[in-house]
Amino acid sequence: MYRQTYPDLTETTNHRESYGTVKIGIQQPVETRNLIYTWDNLDVFGEVASQPSNGGLCTRMRQCFSGKNRTPMRTRKHLLKNVSGYARSGELLAILGSSGAGKTTLLNTLAFRSPTGIHVSSSSVRALNGVPLTASDLRARCAYVQQDDLFIGSLSAREHLIFQALLRMDKDIPYKQKLARVDEVIRELSLTKCQNTVIGIPGRIKGLSGGEKKRLSFASEALIDPPLLLCDEPTSGLDSFIAHNVIQVLKNVVEKGKIVILTIHQPSSELYSMFDKLLLMANGRVAFYGTPAQASQFFMSVGRPCPPNYNPADHFIQVLAIQSHHEEESRESITKICDAYDRDEIASDVKKTIKDQKCNDGLPVMIDGGVMRYRAPWMVQIRAILWRSWISMIKDPILMNVRLFQTVTVSFLIGLIFFQQKLDETGVMNINGAIFLFLTNMTFQNVFAVINVFTGELPVFLRETRSHLYRPDTFFLGKTLSELPLFIVIPIIFTAVAYPMVGLIGGFYHFFIASCIMALMANAATSYGYLISSISSSTSMALSIGPPVVIPFLLFGGFFLNSASVPFYFSWLSYLSWFRYANEALLINQWAEVEPGEIACNRANISCPASGTIVLETLNFSEDNFMLDIGGLVFLLIFFRFLAFLALYYKARSKE
Repeated sequence: MYRQTYPDLTETTNHRESYGTVKIGIQQPVETRNLIYTWDNLDVFGEVASQPSNGGLCTRMRQCFSGKNRTPMRTRKHLLKNVSGYARSGELLAILGSSGAGKTTLLNTLAFRSPTGIHVSSSSVRALNGVPLTASDLRARCAYVQQDDLFIGSLSAREHLIFQALLRMDKDIPYKQKLARVDEVIRELSLTKCQNTVIGIPGRIKGLSGGEKKRLSFASEALIDPPLLLCDEPTSGLDSFIAHNVIQVLKNVVEKGKIVILTIHQPSSELYSMFDKLLLMANGRVAFYGTPAQASQFFMSVGRPCPPNYNPADHFIQVLAIQSHHEEESRESITKICDAYDRDEIASDVKKTIKDQKCNDGLPVMIDGGVMRYRAPWMVQIRAILWRSWISMIKDPILMNVRLFQTVTVSFLIGLIFFQQKLDETGVMNINGAIFLFLTNMTFQNVFAVINVFTGELPVFLRETRSHLYRPDTFFLGKTLSELPLFIVIPIIFTAVAYPMVGLIGGFYHFFIASCIMALMANAATSYGYLISSISSSTSMALSIGPPVVIPFLLFGGFFLNSASVPFYFSWLSYLSWFRYANEALLINQWAEVEPGEIACNRANISCPASGTIVLETLNFSEDNFMLDIGGLVFLLIFFRFLAFLALYYKARSKE
C-alpha cells in the first residue's frame, strides 16, 4: 500500500511574518478592511483578422510574389468602452450580463491577465486606494480563480494544497507553519472529509465532485490570504445547491474584510440576494453599477421594471441581451439604458468616489517596483515539482505496472525467438538482428511512454507559470528527473532478461557495458519523446507526428542501410540518430573480442565472417568509434532535452 509522505522543504532562514500576511512588494502594511480597488476609463480593444481577398488564382499569386497582402489585415474591435467602477473591502461585487457583454474581458483586465491580441488603452487606470497598479504590483495582493478547474488528477486534495503552499507562501515561513495553514484552509472551506480523496481524472479516475473542485480552487488561492479575490464564473456547471454553497464560501471570505469580484451568467434569485453590489455589462458598456435595490429602481426609471415574483437577474440580462431577430432594436435599447446610466446620479457618485481616491493620502499603499517574480527559491521549486511528479507517477498503476509488464514480456518473447544463438554465419546475422530489435523496442516503448508528459499537463503548466508559481526550467527539470529512475531501470530489466536468453557474449563486464548502452540509448529516445511532446499542442497531435519522424533515424542505424551507403545530403541527419551510435556500440561490445576461428563456417557457398572484426568491417563499424558512440548518445540525450525545454519555454513566454 502506498504510504503518504510529504517533502520537508523547511527553510533555514528566520521567518519574519505569519502565513496570514502578504508583504511581497508592499513596503508598508495596510489594513485590508480599508482597501478599495478602482478602475477608471477602461478601454479594451481586440484584434480581429479580416477576411482574405476573394480574387482569382492569378490575383492571389501576384499578391504572393509581390509581397502584398501576404497576411490578412487586422482590425480593432472595441470590447470595453469607458468602463469605470470600484470594489470595497467587505463587499461582494457581481458582474452580470448576457453572453458577449464583456464580463470575462473586464475581469481579465482587472486581473492584468488579458490574452494575446487584447490591448488595454494607456489611458485606463487601475488603482488600489488611489495608487495606480501594474501587473506585478497586483499579483502580490490578488488571487484569480479561473472558470476551468485544472488539477493533477492523481493527487489528493491535501497533496495539491501542500504543493501550492510550498510555492505560493513566502520563503521565510517555516514548513510546519505552511502545513498548519493548509489545515486551516481545509477547515475553512469545508474540505476536511475529502482532503485525502484523489482529485480525479474525467473518464479514468473518479474523484472530487464539481463543488469540491471549485472549493479546492478557492483554497489554492486562499493560502496566502489575499485581500482581493477575482472569480470567473465560479458557479458554471454546478447545480443550484452546490452553487449556493460556493457563493456562501465567497460571502464568508467577504465577511473577513476581503474584496471579492466575480462574473456570473444567470444566478438564481437566492444567489442574487447574496450580492452586495452589481455591475451590469451590455455590449462592452456599463449599464448599471450599484446595489440590487438601486438596480430595481434604475430599471423602473428607464421604463423596464422587473415584474413581480420574477428573478431580477433574469430580467436584467434579458433586457440587456441582443435579440437575434430584433438586433437593431436591441442595440438601440441597450444604448438608451447605458446613456441613461451615464446621466444618472449613481454614475456621478462612482466617478466622485474614484476621483476622491486619487486625492486620498490617508491610506497610502507603498508599491515597491522590485516585486519578487517568484515567492519560492529555485531549489524549492525543483524539489516541490519533483515531489508532485513522483507522487503522481507512483500513484498511477497504469504508468508503473504496464510498463514493467510490457518490458518483461517483450524481452522474454525476443529471448525465445532468438534463443541461444550459435556463433556461425547464421547466428551472426540473427544476433545482429536481435541487437537492433533491442534498440527498436526500447525506442518506441520510451518515446510513446513520454509523448503525453507535457501535452497532458500543458494547461496546468501554462496556468501555473502564468501565475508565477514556478519557472519553466524548474518544471522541466522536476518532471524529467522524477522519471529518470524508471527509464534507467526498465532498460536494465530488458537487458537482464533478453541478453542471456539470446546467448550474447558472456561475462559480467560485457553485460554491464550492454546495460549501460541500453540505458543511455533509452534516455536519448526519451529525450526525443520529450521534444515531440513539447512542440505538440495536444496528445493526439504528438501521437500523429511521433512515429513518422522516428523512421528516418531508424534507417540510419546501420541495419537496414549500411553506414557507407548513406547519401551525402543525408549524412548530417545520421549524426542525430541514436540508433547509429547505440547499434555500433553494442556490436563493438559483442564482436570486438571474437577472435578468428571462433565463428564456425558450416555452410558452403555462403560468405562467412572469420572473426568479430570482419563482422564490424562488413557493417562499416570501427572499434575505435566506441567512445565516440558513447559521447554521441550523451550529446543527443542533452541536445534533445535542451530543444524540448526551449519549446516549453516558448509556450510559457507566449502566454505571458
